[in-house]
Amino acid sequence: MAPAAGSLKHLVWQRLKSLIFDDFRKEEEWKIMLLDDYTTKLLSMCCKMTDLLAEGVTVVENVYKNREAVPHMKAIYFITPTKKSVDGLIDDFITKSSSKYKAAYVYFTDFCPDKLFNKIKSSCAKSIRRCKEINISFFPYESQVFTLNVPDAFYRCYSPTLEKTKDRDAVMQVMAEQIVTLCATLDENPAVRYKSGPSDKANKLAQLVERGLEDYYSTDERSQIKGKTHSQLIIIDRAFDPVSTVLHELTFQAMACDLLPIENDTYKQYKTEGVAGKEREAILEEDDELWVKIRHKHIADVIEEIPKLLKEVSSKKKEAEGKLSISALAQLMKKMPHYRKELNRQVVHLNLAEDCMNKFKPNIERLCKTEQDLALGTDAEGQKVKDSMRALLPVLLNKNLESSDKIRAILLYIFSTNGTTEENLDKLIQNVQIESDSDMIRNWKYLDVPVISSCAPQQQKHPRRDRSSEETFQLSRWTPVIKDIMEDAIENKLDSKEWPYCSKCPPTWNGSGAVSARQKPKASYREERRSGARLIVFVIGGITYSETRSAYEVSQAYKSCEVVIGSTHILTPKSLLDEVKSLSKPKDVVCMKDE
Repeated sequence: MAPAAGSLKHLVWQRLKSLIFDDFRKEEEWKIMLLDDYTTKLLSMCCKMTDLLAEGVTVVENVYKNREAVPHMKAIYFITPTKKSVDGLIDDFITKSSSKYKAAYVYFTDFCPDKLFNKIKSSCAKSIRRCKEINISFFPYESQVFTLNVPDAFYRCYSPTLEKTKDRDAVMQVMAEQIVTLCATLDENPAVRYKSGPSDKANKLAQLVERGLEDYYSTDERSQIKGKTHSQLIIIDRAFDPVSTVLHELTFQAMACDLLPIENDTYKQYKTEGVAGKEREAILEEDDELWVKIRHKHIADVIEEIPKLLKEVSSKKKEAEGKLSISALAQLMKKMPHYRKELNRQVVHLNLAEDCMNKFKPNIERLCKTEQDLALGTDAEGQKVKDSMRALLPVLLNKNLESSDKIRAILLYIFSTNGTTEENLDKLIQNVQIESDSDMIRNWKYLDVPVISSCAPQQQKHPRRDRSSEETFQLSRWTPVIKDIMEDAIENKLDSKEWPYCSKCPPTWNGSGAVSARQKPKASYREERRSGARLIVFVIGGITYSETRSAYEVSQAYKSCEVVIGSTHILTPKSLLDEVKSLSKPKDVVCMKDE
């Protein structure tokens, strides 16, 4: 299944085709493609090997590894402008007689520093037929979600050991350059604004992005200055909503990635032939239409929907009646090759949903009620929670809960009370016996989230929208703050003092026109969106799956405004707590060595 037209993945692939493969459109000969780790990951997100074959690429190789020489073929090098990747290129053309390929066509993901460019010129210039910078330095993670290529970004942004260092400034500059390449891919020159607060990170990054956009659109490949488009880029610091990062979320994608051992979007725990069956793995990706359809639904709806779909498919061949077991389905799949792929995907998601519920039912279900009460300050009946500690205690005394769940509950208690006393925090840590993991709590202060009550300046909380009329499940009453921000931005309700613009004369924001578009027919959705506004939201320090879901929900509600959301990386509660804990460690223990 090709990426949907207009999606980030589709736009990246179209840009790669026009900037790289169009150079060879008239040549009818096969080529070899050389990639590094970053470009391998980038290409895997937006195309398949069949797409590359259609563009005349017969073999894909890693530029870092030793390879067989193929001197009669031309090679396309799609690499990052780093020393390691450039050295891989140069090594292939050390001498003319030992050249691995007939010629090199070099495409850098972004700006190549003069030092590296001069090294290429002096080493293998005669072998290079073309050299371009194509300005794509981000990952199209989903159709409306992007991440950046910034290793150890969380540590580099928030660790006190890097405060006011060149390292902190350098990572901000890299992030800004990569965000500019996102805007270029979207063909947007947005008005840039940021959330003001005690930390200056959002302000700094916004100013760097604004300058980067000015430079890019005054010197882009069309050699013409592009004015501001009717779009907005909003930059926010992670401290704006700590609650959504630790809360148990019960929509399918977020819940699965929180409770199950899913790594790199790969689910390894499902069986296809009953209890004694083999473990297999499945990639949770947008090529799977069923996954796209159900990933943002509440687990209760998913559990209800998948068995219905299974029955629908099986009834087409009248091969099964009544309730289907996993083992019966396995037999069914062998008999119906035509439906095998469809059934296989449904079995994957049924197993995934059942695994989620097996984790949820014993302990998490009761915990979720406490979490919701602490997060909202009210119970399911709308009554104010008068004593947060009293709500927390049953969680701390529950011997069946993992310590990480108790840490998350303690954090929600602290967030709900805007910090606690040092004495109270010490007691909580000792009673739950989490001394070795206490930095998962204490280090939130480095994100400017109050852990200990004080008179220090605090992040001003965004006013919450009234959602009392919306239908919700009792254990899913919390709405991520970012959803309020997106809706307020589209309706032009963000306070310009709290959310200042970087540019002096931002264009008139036409996102509010999307409100009237709610009533337009669904058929014109794609065309309408292309001509409408675009809201880009970037969060420094990671985004959660509940926040990415918000982008899709808001886009669906305000049909003429597409919301694209991105960050340095995608967070799960577990990964975030580990990253918060690492903030007080020395840099050489946490960070990968720079290339």
